Amino acid sequence: MLVAKFGGTSVGSAERFIATADVIATRLDQPLVVVVSAMSRTTSALIEGARAAADGRVGLYQQVHAELESRHLATVEALLEPSSERDQLIGTIQEQLASYGRLCASIATLGEFTMRGNDAVASIGEQLSSRILAAFLRARGIASEAISATEIVETDDEHGSATPDMAATRRKATARLGPLLATGVVPVVTGYIGSTAAGVTTTLGRGGSDYSAAVLGVVLDADTVEIWTDVNGILTADPKLVPEATVLRELSYEEAAELAYFGADVLHPKTVAPLAERGIRLSILNSYAPEDPGTAVVTMPSPDRAIAPAILSTEGLCLIRLSGNGRGWTVQMASRALHRLAEAGVDVLMFAQSFTERSLNLLVRASDEQHGLRLLTREFEHDARAGLLADIATRQQVASVSVVGMPRERAPEVTSCAFAALGALRQRVIAVAQAASGGSISFILPDQDVARVVPYVHSQLGL
Repeated sequence: MLVAKFGGTSVGSAERFIATADVIATRLDQPLVVVVSAMSRTTSALIEGARAAADGRVGLYQQVHAELESRHLATVEALLEPSSERDQLIGTIQEQLASYGRLCASIATLGEFTMRGNDAVASIGEQLSSRILAAFLRARGIASEAISATEIVETDDEHGSATPDMAATRRKATARLGPLLATGVVPVVTGYIGSTAAGVTTTLGRGGSDYSAAVLGVVLDADTVEIWTDVNGILTADPKLVPEATVLRELSYEEAAELAYFGADVLHPKTVAPLAERGIRLSILNSYAPEDPGTAVVTMPSPDRAIAPAILSTEGLCLIRLSGNGRGWTVQMASRALHRLAEAGVDVLMFAQSFTERSLNLLVRASDEQHGLRLLTREFEHDARAGLLADIATRQQVASVSVVGMPRERAPEVTSCAFAALGALRQRVIAVAQAASGGSISFILPDQDVARVVPYVHSQLGL
């Protein structure tokens, strides 16, 4: 049994759908379940439009609706010959996006975008991509059926970051997918989403399609879970910044989990744990180069494997700063800021509080910047009028660079070398965070400096 998950870049265009179908065709010698993400940039666009609706910017969500409809319909027309099935698929896409328009209109009327509304909006992209891929597979002669994960992945009601109920999901997955697999049909399941016992749509967190694949792998007793992305596995650095970066061909579950936690974009942090518990092999592969063996995550890596630290960099971040006026700043104010952003689905990747400066710095994605500023401005409106808060503003555009040392006995050497490399570059460091184990360290740097810092640190670590 194989579960193969294809990310947004693997279904980002008609050409990528074709390449993904080619990969699927090579894996039909065993029962296969496909998990698919939304087309690249779709989920972010859906959420951005809904946030705009909550702020009264109606034109933006209407623009998102039109652009997504045009993109998905163009993809269908490029993949499928004229037929009644193609017409039906086009109608389904139009209705799904019309429902998005209705949701946004309701959000605009209420003036509020809740996490339950976020899940309803964000789940639409996977519903579209799964139907397109299943229809294209059938056109290629591969029996296939699109399945919404709301039918099989049962979760709690923690909207935005739901936790699956594995026992209930096993029962539902066996009942829904078992008959299809027994007759050679390939289920194409929506990643990222699930539903509560009452049938309310939930999502598993940003990038949660990897987690969906792991959950299905466990409940279906899969031998292997494959994560198909746009690079040759987990590398020692971003190949766009360091062309000579090498692939870490074999990792333990613990090593893969740590890399995911520190920001390895090819792997969601929650993916590894359920697979490790069952000893299910995890392969991270490149849909642009399917012949490459990628990275294997296994229970017992080979003692002869090459071991190296990795440098994980994330650009497109910003620091939002809440500045006190010298009096009245309390821990509760920081707690309020974090709580307000969390309940609105804005991930705070790191934060630092200074009681001497009476300030709080919050690291968020640039795509969340304006929404976060609006939320915090409303939350602290009374405090600002009372003179307890001087300013809420974006401090600057930044990036994170994490150095993850493996094996652990090299950890002090790796972190010391990273500090020395930054010192040799006379690099400005805005903030630092280090894991309690001492094996990994993260730096926050000005965004424009990443392109010179990462290659230099990579070379200084002997990679």
